[in-house]
Amino acid sequence: MELKTLDIRPVPPREKHPTIFTTFDALKDGEAFQLINDHDPKPLYYQFNAERPNQFKWETVEQGPGVWRVNIFKISE
Repeated sequence: MELKTLDIRPVPPREKHPTIFTTFDALKDGEAFQLINDHDPKPLYYQFNAERPNQFKWETVEQGPGVWRVNIFKISE
């Protein structure tokens, strides 16, 4: 399966999380995308837990220091 990538680094800060959630919401069950960021997306993980509980799987691929890559899968409830 080839993952779509979302490089969020050039997106203005206040648009980052809405862009990520829009991308996630457009996925079908079982699909995923790879998020590329310039800092640890831990706060985003907590937001996913709060706003999309039991709807995602989070797979860290690369943990900095310059680049973080996370695969975010949409799973059925």
